[in-house]
Amino acid sequence: QVQLVESGGGLVQAGDSLRLSCAAFGRTFGSYAVGWFRQAPGKERVLVAALPWTGESGRARYVDSVKGRFIISRNTAKDTAYLLMNSLKSEDTAVYYCATPSQPWTTGWDVNEYTFWGQGTQVIVSS
Repeated sequence: QVQLVESGGGLVQAGDSLRLSCAAFGRTFGSYAVGWFRQAPGKERVLVAALPWTGESGRARYVDSVKGRFIISRNTAKDTAYLLMNSLKSEDTAVYYCATPSQPWTTGWDVNEYTFWGQGTQVIVSS
């Protein structure tokens, strides 16, 4: 059974940075893609950043609204993924979830491929 545990959310001011962590249990991240999603109040959950499995030559992909500000990364030795969020804006306020597919060797950009989810961590950006 795969379990994902997010941490690092909180209340910050606009312009601040925050790093979210996603620890995986029962899963070696190296062979699997990992994604960070967010869900703002009253809105659907959206994929904001995805990292393919380590053997994929493609780089991380980001939704346009976070490009240049967010960085997704992974430490395979710790089976932990991260989302570094810089220059935070009020519109980044949301619950952030990490997720990983059940199938290995994928790129991570297909939202339908994700099977396992964390419990979410709240990020609030005050303006």
